[in-house]
Amino acid sequence: MGFVFNAPSVSSVAIHGIEDRFAVRRIFCVGRNYAAHAREMGRDPDREPPFYFMKPSDAVMDNGADVPYPPQTSNLHYEGELVVAIGKKCIDTNIDDALDYVYGYAVGNDLTRRDLQLDAREKGRPWDTGKGFDHSAPCAEIHTVDQVGHIENARIWLTVNGETKQDSNVNKLIWSIPEVVTNLSTLFTLMPGDLIYTGTPEGVGPVVKGDVIRVGVDGLTDLETKIV
Repeated sequence: MGFVFNAPSVSSVAIHGIEDRFAVRRIFCVGRNYAAHAREMGRDPDREPPFYFMKPSDAVMDNGADVPYPPQTSNLHYEGELVVAIGKKCIDTNIDDALDYVYGYAVGNDLTRRDLQLDAREKGRPWDTGKGFDHSAPCAEIHTVDQVGHIENARIWLTVNGETKQDSNVNKLIWSIPEVVTNLSTLFTLMPGDLIYTGTPEGVGPVVKGDVIRVGVDGLTDLETKIV
């Protein structure tokens, strides 16, 4: 059996020190998972359980890639994030075992058409147009758990043209990585190739064409993206 059209290429992320790449299956994103960011977005972080949105796998972009300024927006925002890569099938796990399913960690940028997201939010509509657009998920190379252990207490920061915009610590996540993996596994069957963007700290803001965004998490490879 063939296909009517050519099958799409497999989206993937580089792996530190390994020639083979990590084939991306799905991209899950945790919404408002740092208290200060939730407040700057006008929400109460103490009253909301975790919630999620998704990006298409082909939204992933390699480190150093040029990202075209997307259409239909005048307010493109950066959101620096710690990314979790899933390495084993995971169904309804418990918090004590959740980290066993993590393959590794990377640095990501949840690019957002903020004007479209906020308009959808006010109308009670899904966030897809604000979050799930082309090239919206830049991701640096994955470091395996064997290489770096589990990332629980590490500075996370973001600069635009060398100026610091975000500066926090992943230990400020409202819902920890084990809690996120546990909760997601009750809603979906997590599979090898799934990525979880775990949320962004406060300090999000706009970028324009020509801006260079750099995101870092201590112990991992920095992510650099230029908006063109």
